[in-house]
Amino acid sequence: MSVSIGIIGAGIMGERLLRAILDQPAELVTAAGIWDPSAAAMARMEAALPAVPRLADAAAVVAAADCVYVASPPASHLGHARAALAAGKTVFCEKPLAVDVAAARAFVAEAGGRGAVNFPFASSPAVATVRRWIGEGAVGRITGVTIDVAFATWPRSWQVDAAGWLDRPAEGGFTREVVSHFLFLSRRLVGPLNGLKAEAAFPEAGKAERRISAQLRAGDVPVTLAGSVGTTAKDDHNIWMLEGEAGAVRLCDWSVAERRGPDGNWQRDPAALPNDKMRPLTLKHQLEGVARLVRGEPHHLATLSEALDVQETVEAILRS
Repeated sequence: MSVSIGIIGAGIMGERLLRAILDQPAELVTAAGIWDPSAAAMARMEAALPAVPRLADAAAVVAAADCVYVASPPASHLGHARAALAAGKTVFCEKPLAVDVAAARAFVAEAGGRGAVNFPFASSPAVATVRRWIGEGAVGRITGVTIDVAFATWPRSWQVDAAGWLDRPAEGGFTREVVSHFLFLSRRLVGPLNGLKAEAAFPEAGKAERRISAQLRAGDVPVTLAGSVGTTAKDDHNIWMLEGEAGAVRLCDWSVAERRGPDGNWQRDPAALPNDKMRPLTLKHQLEGVARLVRGEPHHLATLSEALDVQETVEAILRS
């Protein structure tokens, strides 16, 4: 059975998933249509992808689709997701579920298993390599996780059109947008997040955070987190590292798996690809997961409960 996916939000993420849908065989997924409240965004979709139905409103997306992908700004996520579930549809939502933790908790309790959240590390070939290395004993008993992210500017250069919400403390910031992915990865590979102690700095009035630091645990494993803006020349720097008694593995710049050799040097996975080359493979696996989710089959996507755990940690960091 082919699954039709309707998209609410024609920004970067909405268009990215839409193009990924169009790249898949129609027997797997099809595009039911897209809607965005911005006339300019809809005009851009008409020019770029004229064959995709441009629907009248969010309700029309829900009516047309088996699954609704919610790719609008965070404050609107739960409203669209609830409308889709009320109509008997499945939800695939961008992170975070919401910025209101209590509302997100209530939604997860209501939704059961009829939704998932778009954390692409759930489908990443690079993460699969890291998992394989861990399973082969490259790390041994895990002793710690380190997450390090930095940005030349915030928002990143390719996100400036979304700065109206992405650089505001109510919905935006790199902790929600980027750090959440690495917290999900820590939770998925190591254990539930707990024991947080954190600091966040908001030096520019009305703007999102510019620095965070945190200590927490994934299961029983210590996690050290640091993030900052203006401390690198790179658009986007990130390293997730897992250390153990037998060695260490890490994920660099979203898609490059490396492991530390006996000589202390890092060895890159020979099959590693830069993120722009890895992304199509990851999105294909994500869409395969969406199809299984809609059919009620077991899937590997980030569950609503996992996403809620990440969101609670993110919001606690930002409140600190």
